Amino acid sequence: MDQFNPHQVTVVENAHVLTPEGWRKDVSLVIRGGLIEEITKLRPAADFYLPGEDRYILPGIVDIHGDAFERHIAPRAGVQFPVSMAVQFNDASLVAAGITTFFYSITDGFEPGLRSRRTVREIMQALNDHRGKLLCDSRVHIRHEQANTEDHDELVAWMKSGQIDLLSLNNHLPPAGNQKAFDRSVNGLRRRVSISEPEAVAYLQNLQARIPEGKVQVEELARLARDHGVPLASHDDANEADVRRSLMLGVDIAEFPMTIETARSFRDEGVHVVMGAPNGVRGKSHLSALSVREAVAAGIVDVLCSDYHYPSLFQVPFLLNQLGALDLAEAWKLVSANPARAVGLEAIKGGIEPGMAADVLLLNALTGSAFDLDGVVVGGRVVLQR
Repeated sequence: MDQFNPHQVTVVENAHVLTPEGWRKDVSLVIRGGLIEEITKLRPAADFYLPGEDRYILPGIVDIHGDAFERHIAPRAGVQFPVSMAVQFNDASLVAAGITTFFYSITDGFEPGLRSRRTVREIMQALNDHRGKLLCDSRVHIRHEQANTEDHDELVAWMKSGQIDLLSLNNHLPPAGNQKAFDRSVNGLRRRVSISEPEAVAYLQNLQARIPEGKVQVEELARLARDHGVPLASHDDANEADVRRSLMLGVDIAEFPMTIETARSFRDEGVHVVMGAPNGVRGKSHLSALSVREAVAAGIVDVLCSDYHYPSLFQVPFLLNQLGALDLAEAWKLVSANPARAVGLEAIKGGIEPGMAADVLLLNALTGSAFDLDGVVVGGRVVLQR
């Protein structure tokens, strides 16, 4: 891999380029430093040439919700590796899947261990420590659980200081009075944390008692998000009451709405609907929720994310095209232009046109196979080349 010079001019010659207006055939893509300078039929002088003949250039993938990095931290229950190491190797996994901009979706949860505030701090610190070395443009997405009422001032300080790039509001506690859901949560907690059944019951009951305080904190966080320009997302909205509650908070994004009706209600209000690429690849939700293929057919999904599996995000646009659901150019917007727009990055991310960040993928075919991916460029730097 070449030593990157921020002033270098790189030209990808004679390629087929996917632009916002559609495909441009047999053109050269000119990259100066970290930005796209032009798309031309000419052969400009350059410091570095990449062969583009019989290759396709697509915008890099923008992933605004992914937590597969957790597998690098805790690949098995009770087994945990250093967070710094996990972030380094996760970075390689991202670019290998064509992801050029990634929002680390870090759960600010109510359980000890992997999804605790301590782990949030460690991941944020690792991202700062490795900032100049990471291949992928890496950002912070905090998934805040309403029942986590401790250290609220710390979260507020992060919001005010610009350390959070996306905030989503979650409530994964079982609703009061639903014994079946409560028992399921007890069992799930005991699988993740070494705790007795009575201790788990008492722990969850204590958390449920915090919900009113958490609601007040969530409202403050939503105000801060609006004041500081941080995109705000809701999560797992199941019905119209959930939609109205999320809209009152001022959400910009609806993550994983549970039904077509809730998704449509959000879109009617101009809210971006996000669903998971693994759902689209598998043909169904692992939680028996709304199917991505069904949502795409209904025209109610704007953004696809990796959720828990990076390779699915690369493959799903090709699959949707092969199934006849969408033209490839439109399907690709679900993983590039649309997520960039949802988080306010549309001026610099998610497309190939002059002035935008030079985040692009070089492919030798358009099948969705990992073997199609010949190269990945992030900010003008070649970070993967077969």
